Amino acid sequence: MSAPAAADLAVASDLLAYLNASVTEFHAVEEARQRLLAAGFTQLSERQGWDGLQKGGRYFFTRNGSTLVAFAVGAKYEPGNGFMMVGAHTDSPCFKLKPVSKGTKSGYCMVNCEPYGGLLHHTWFDRDLTVAGRVLVREGDAMAHRLVHVPKPILRIPMLAIHLQRDLSTAGFNPNKQTQCTPLLATSIRQKLEGGSGDAAGEASASSGNGATAAGVAGARHHPLLLRLLAKELGCKPEDIVDFDLNVIDTQPGVIGGGEDEFIFSGRLDNLCMSYCSLQALVDTCGSAEDLAEETCVRAIALFDNEEVGSDSAQGAGSPVMRDCITRVTQLLAGGAEGAVQRAMRASFLISADMAHALHPNYADKHDPDLAPKLGSGLVLKHNVNQRYATTSISATLFREVCRRAGVPTAEFAVRSDMACGSTIGPILASGLGVRTVDIGVPQLAMHSIREMCTVVDVAHGLRAFTAFFKTISELDRTVDPDTLPPPDIRGTLREPACGHVH
Repeated sequence: MSAPAAADLAVASDLLAYLNASVTEFHAVEEARQRLLAAGFTQLSERQGWDGLQKGGRYFFTRNGSTLVAFAVGAKYEPGNGFMMVGAHTDSPCFKLKPVSKGTKSGYCMVNCEPYGGLLHHTWFDRDLTVAGRVLVREGDAMAHRLVHVPKPILRIPMLAIHLQRDLSTAGFNPNKQTQCTPLLATSIRQKLEGGSGDAAGEASASSGNGATAAGVAGARHHPLLLRLLAKELGCKPEDIVDFDLNVIDTQPGVIGGGEDEFIFSGRLDNLCMSYCSLQALVDTCGSAEDLAEETCVRAIALFDNEEVGSDSAQGAGSPVMRDCITRVTQLLAGGAEGAVQRAMRASFLISADMAHALHPNYADKHDPDLAPKLGSGLVLKHNVNQRYATTSISATLFREVCRRAGVPTAEFAVRSDMACGSTIGPILASGLGVRTVDIGVPQLAMHSIREMCTVVDVAHGLRAFTAFFKTISELDRTVDPDTLPPPDIRGTLREPACGHVH
């Protein structure tokens, strides 16, 4: 593979800016929010009316600060027309702090965590780690939602020396998630010498009343040192911290690498790469009124939380968030037209965008040899007859045609028949909304590792494909609709007389 083109490198650099800012699902949504506001989108609230919605308008809303839905209404939209959507997710496998994270073991201050999603645990050992996420901060009689990212490495999960586990190469590495995956924060003796006042302050605040009890409880549940580190980044007092949702994250930023600068090495490529491509494609195709002048549908993206743990949450793809959006928008613009919402669902189309497995050169036998896409091969269409992916022949044909017109190569993937298949938000949304869906993704290696990799050119392929999708799918969709096409011409019917056997 030759060195990437300058335009592709520019796309990859912008992706890295998004990735490095999006250290948690909360930061990913905030980064997307800022980009949408800069592009002229209007933020809505699900708790308020959307009466100002109009054709040609561009809008978005968030849920839980970790899920975002954005949409642009075509100037020629008519009641019952569909939503042309790209769905992705903001969460990635990691360790998350437990409600009581303060612990000590053998003279060390430890941070009690639990694994989130199907992470490759061994890749988290001997890494320079820190924390980031959402913090609830008391401000007078109110509480504010604040994002935090401690930039310096403060945590480490040390590997046991080979001299103390001589059977590692034969027994394998399978650490106990409760007892052997706990990050180390500091030595407890140093904390007693330098941080004892923090414990005393926590105990004092717990008994002082006037709302300080919650802060005292937080001090009792988490190391005072950790609270001081968070407070320093937030510009508040440690006792003002009420609670938090914190992820353990790697401090190493994503980079472009490889001998020809053709690779991207980063955490959270699954699935912030697809979140970025969908977000940027929507921004690029809805930058002005002229971009929507001929559009008859609604262009939309949905970036969901909790995909890595099944999507069954108030902000996951299994929630009614997308149905709520389609219903509210359609009803407001339909003016009471009969069946507008139901017609909109049937006219809609969804790209379920989640990273795909590329052929691994060291483990080629783990792939179906005829359905093993390589890095740099373009966007991967995912297939599974047991509906772990939602792709059909109709949805695949539409997506391939979008890519063909845009000059974007495609490849096909299906898991080996003797292996279990993963899944995506595709089947969840397809069954919940009744919308036609295709499952696709950029090919990558090391999925769910703390450091993943993909190619620069495939990220550019993703952006070009989604841009073409928003620009062309409304017109293209009218050419392939199995419910309005003429009846099929069935050929090859057996006409021999019945065999007479009793079955």
